Amino acid sequence: MMKKLLFNTLFFFLFPLAVWATPRLTVVVLVDGLNTTGLNEMRQYWPEGGLRTLAEEAYQTTLRFPHLVYGGDETTASLMTGVAPSEHGVSMNHCFVRQDRKVHSLLEDSHEKGIGTYLHFSPRALLAPTITDNWRMRIGRDAKIYAVGIHPETTILLAGHAADACCWLGGVNPYDALHWVSTSFYRAGLPAEADEMNVNGRVAEISQREWKPRMDISMYNHPTDKEKRSSFSYRSQDVLLTSPAANALVVELALSIQKHQHLGEDLTPDLLMLEMTTRTPKATSDQILSAEQEDMYLSLNQEIGFLMEQLTRRVGAEHFELVVMGKPALGISHETMALAGMPVQQFSVDRAAALTATYLMAIYGHERWVDGGYGQSIFLNRTLIEQKRLSIETMQRQVANFLMEFEGVKCAYPASEIHANPQLHNSLNKRSLGDVAFSLQSGWQLVYEEQTPIDHVIDLDPEIPLLYWSRSRMAFPEGEMTIRQINKLIQ
Repeated sequence: MMKKLLFNTLFFFLFPLAVWATPRLTVVVLVDGLNTTGLNEMRQYWPEGGLRTLAEEAYQTTLRFPHLVYGGDETTASLMTGVAPSEHGVSMNHCFVRQDRKVHSLLEDSHEKGIGTYLHFSPRALLAPTITDNWRMRIGRDAKIYAVGIHPETTILLAGHAADACCWLGGVNPYDALHWVSTSFYRAGLPAEADEMNVNGRVAEISQREWKPRMDISMYNHPTDKEKRSSFSYRSQDVLLTSPAANALVVELALSIQKHQHLGEDLTPDLLMLEMTTRTPKATSDQILSAEQEDMYLSLNQEIGFLMEQLTRRVGAEHFELVVMGKPALGISHETMALAGMPVQQFSVDRAAALTATYLMAIYGHERWVDGGYGQSIFLNRTLIEQKRLSIETMQRQVANFLMEFEGVKCAYPASEIHANPQLHNSLNKRSLGDVAFSLQSGWQLVYEEQTPIDHVIDLDPEIPLLYWSRSRMAFPEGEMTIRQINKLIQ
């Protein structure tokens, strides 16, 4: 089956058609790690409302990506823009910068200041319009658009270029207690409602909740041996970004913004973009392999149910619509792949770059011919090559042939020839593309510097669930939809 473009489906869903009433408020919830298997396994536990309502009433489909998936920002950007990384510019969380030969966050922006955080981030590296941008262009200045999330990169990509404001959980310094923070890029800065939660202690109060199982441990389907012996327990503030408290904070702030900014209370459609999570502190896979992962699904059900209940009271069920979609985060566990006879092996891109440098020295002399390597690219020292009046094309071809000898490399191409591999071509853009690009065999994981994983999703064709719920739509499309269709429907 041909892969479906996620953004096609999203565009289709979020563009109101003439036969449908236009909702006053659209809420899009992107959930880290949410997958169809997990939803199906946990369905027996859903009470009324929340995911039970979505399971029974929502249009449901699964979506696939037309590009490589690493478990990072590339999937969020594809979902939000409707195009592949080759067009939207976000190939993974970080990129290699030739000027200083270092790896930087893709959203790093020295022209912007952090509000309550040490991070200097903006969406300027995002090269294509997102759902929020198209919403603003279509509806105009009167539309109110906010994004609330857990992580900076995901939240900024949800906010796009056109949101009024966004905020996520962070700190002034990396080891500070977390609170709501933002970036100076957005005109409204840190939302007043987020600042109030910081000042009145509400963030700290929710962060201090103790996380224990909601049921007796014997009632869970997948308790680990350790959980069977001693259950599990956390102080939420110690694991805040991977705890039920994170979801609770997102929903509470979202509802506060809706109330005080009057989202969905007039005829101008408003947009609320949220990030939630099913990830847990000890998870090694998006598959449910522990009781604490099951408990996170129970938390997600509760928070989405509360969100729907409150919006129904405030706005009216017929006046808001809800889109819930997953995001690959950890993929299939290494242990699961090993059980299938495919143990995961690691490919160190910086070690490959060092060996390539040694290879070129043997041919051309003792010079720094390689600037470095990151992702699935090797970056040559173009300045030196030009100074020596050597052929960059010849050297690229030599390096590509050299990389083909590496264990784990499936194919390698000079930059000008990556169109020969459509998936690799879709996955890279001019900012992330080096002089030589390569792809890996099944079961190989990209790592960088001291075995730090770059690639968290090593299954070949990850798919995500999408649930679209609305009382104002008169009909739903039949069969599977593409990303672009979904994206249009949201807009």
